[in-house]
Amino acid sequence: MILKNGYIHVTATPDETLNFGESIASELKSGDILCLHGDLGAGKTHLVKGIASGLGVDLKKVNSPTFTLINEYPTTPKVYHFDLYRINSDAELLELGVDEYLFDDGICLIEWPEKMANFLPDDSVHVFIEKKSETERIFNIRIEK
Repeated sequence: MILKNGYIHVTATPDETLNFGESIASELKSGDILCLHGDLGAGKTHLVKGIASGLGVDLKKVNSPTFTLINEYPTTPKVYHFDLYRINSDAELLELGVDEYLFDDGICLIEWPEKMANFLPDDSVHVFIEKKSETERIFNIRIEK
C-alpha cells in the first residue's frame, strides 16, 4: 500500500516517476484529495501525468494548468488537476469554486496545496517531493489528521 502515512519511495528517472504515479492511481478512489508539495521543478506535474494516465487519461493531454488553474479530465471518476502557484488569497480560491471541487466525487490532484490550506479536509493525502538530482526524486507520503 502506497497511500499510507510514512511511505517513502525513490525514483531515479522520469519514467520511474510516471510509473510511480500509475501505482498511486491504482489506490485512488472517488472523493480522494492528493496534495503535491515540492519546489519548482520537483516533479509535481510529472507525477500527476503518471497518476492521470493510470486513471485513464491520455498522457499527451495532461499538462500543468498554471494559467487556467484547474484542468478537468473526463474519466470516471473525474480528475481535477489544480496548479495554485499563481493564487494569492482565499478569496481567489472561492472565486474559482474550489470548495465545490473538493467535495465533489472526483479525484483532486493539487499542486501548491499550501495556498488552500484553509480549505483542505483533514484526511487529505500529502505527497512531499524532494529533488535529489536532475532525475532522482524522493516521495514521502503523509496523511494529515
